[in-house]
Amino acid sequence: MRLKRVSAAVAMGAAAALALAACAPGGPATSSSSGSGSAGGSGAPAAAQVDGTGKFELGDVKSQDKEIKLSVGSTEFGGYNGMTPETYDTYTSAVRGMYMSGFFYYGTDGKVIPNTQLGTAELVSESPMKVKYTINEKAVWSDGTPITVADAVMAWGTQNAKLMGSDGKTPVFNNVSSDLVELAPKGPEGDLKGKTFEVTYKDPNLDWKLQTFLDFPAHVVAKQADMSVEDLAAALRAQDKGKLAKAGTFWNKGWNKGPGKLPSKELNVSSGPFILDSWEKGQSVTVKANDKWWGTKPGVNKLTFRFVDPGAMVQALQNGDLDVMSPQPTLDTLKQLENLGTAVNIHRGNTMTWEHVDFNFRGTSVFKDDADLRKAFAMCIPREQIVKQLIQPLNPQAKVLNSRVSFPGDEDYDAITGAAYDKKYDSVDLEGAKKILADKGKDKLKVRIGYNSPNPRRANEVQLIKASCDQAGFDVQDISSADFSAEGGPQTKGDYDAFLFAWASSGQLTSDRNIYTTGSAQNFGKYSNKTVDEELTKISQTMDLNARVESLKVVEKQLWDDMFGIPIFQHPGLDASSSDIKNVKFNASQDGISWNAEQWATAK
Repeated sequence: MRLKRVSAAVAMGAAAALALAACAPGGPATSSSSGSGSAGGSGAPAAAQVDGTGKFELGDVKSQDKEIKLSVGSTEFGGYNGMTPETYDTYTSAVRGMYMSGFFYYGTDGKVIPNTQLGTAELVSESPMKVKYTINEKAVWSDGTPITVADAVMAWGTQNAKLMGSDGKTPVFNNVSSDLVELAPKGPEGDLKGKTFEVTYKDPNLDWKLQTFLDFPAHVVAKQADMSVEDLAAALRAQDKGKLAKAGTFWNKGWNKGPGKLPSKELNVSSGPFILDSWEKGQSVTVKANDKWWGTKPGVNKLTFRFVDPGAMVQALQNGDLDVMSPQPTLDTLKQLENLGTAVNIHRGNTMTWEHVDFNFRGTSVFKDDADLRKAFAMCIPREQIVKQLIQPLNPQAKVLNSRVSFPGDEDYDAITGAAYDKKYDSVDLEGAKKILADKGKDKLKVRIGYNSPNPRRANEVQLIKASCDQAGFDVQDISSADFSAEGGPQTKGDYDAFLFAWASSGQLTSDRNIYTTGSAQNFGKYSNKTVDEELTKISQTMDLNARVESLKVVEKQLWDDMFGIPIFQHPGLDASSSDIKNVKFNASQDGISWNAEQWATAK
């Protein structure tokens, strides 16, 4: 699934959060389990306990010479640089979180928690808004190079979608996190070789804790660009596209050489508890313990992320081919896991991920310039049937989602939907859809719906949509493929009419800007509306939560009026682990089950 962000949060495993979100979920995450879950054997540490929703307090840990195998899906790892539009998804971010650190991470309920292993961040002034960062004196990259202010400048300077390359179309740094330079024009201020810097924001920023000020190693990029670190930092601060051209080319393409191809040793540098070790195309990617990691040692020496079809995960867990799994939740999967009894622990809860169909406003899309056709298609999408048949068996309280900016149970959900949504799409309206098609002289209008496959639930969703919408006069075609969203695939080329996918959200209050505003990195369908742009810009420049809600009411209504796309449901969460694996804990945020994988240990 896709991740939702504006300015990238810190992508971390041991040390940081991955991505940003529009809002927190309704209620805290929960975790239920079956199985013994008892500790013991092979010198394994007992399962740790800690109050609250953060990482476990493990004390002095000695890594076990063991391997834990997990799967968060069948999608191929995107590559070391998981921050490009082609590689940025939950699957790649789960791996990336093992070798990249940041100043904060998301707890099990999506709340932001400081990562003191990397350092500290403190709001020192509100007018002007200023934040002071201090990097741990012991913090080093895996090649031994100290992590310094230069790396903060590197992270900041790549987040500018307006800094275009020579073609005038592609950003110098094709980063999904695209506006930090705009938010904090001066960038990190401090001695490049030092450990302390300050950031001054142009406007108030509700999500200052979630901005990325550590990402990729400046010394590696500088060397590949034939520059000194000082010259690279100066060019980044000046946003000099000419001097940054070579650095940008490397940043965009230099780390990622295709499936199964890891970067060379000098490029494969980690700031987290693990480092990339091996990658078998179509099968798995393995990370090993980073011997330069200064924080709490990981529980085991190796983690292997296997690319397993969700339908095969339970069997793989039963056979010992997996130790931890995060399948797509289905009733069949839950029943299969329950049948394994005490051999497994089952972890369940609500997630901050939501399913939706988004329309394409570019290329040859049939919906490109016609809001009425988009509305006609929305009229025939059987949202209630989808929720009842596919989601309620897992979560009997599940309801149709009627907002793109808030979740049911949020304080502002009822206020936003009450002001913005007229309930027109609560029920299927085949006659209304037929009339629109007839008035426009459209008969058997072909609609190509794409998604990343294999995905059994989405295949079922499209079948239900087709059964309904074909009755209204559409001809729905499933154009899913394994590379639908990959570089050069139909989604990136705009060769589709509708895109069925999910945004994985967490606690960011301003992330909608990067999805719905004109030209933003995750506005895949190229939607554009002046009112939406203005209101989301307002949100990014205020600390007033009430003003934010008022702007979201306007945005939500406009998205319904234009029929940007249609929300369907909030995802239920279902994970499982062998009862021999300790410290596995459900996380409602987009970080998912691997959020604390560096703390896992085995009793085998």
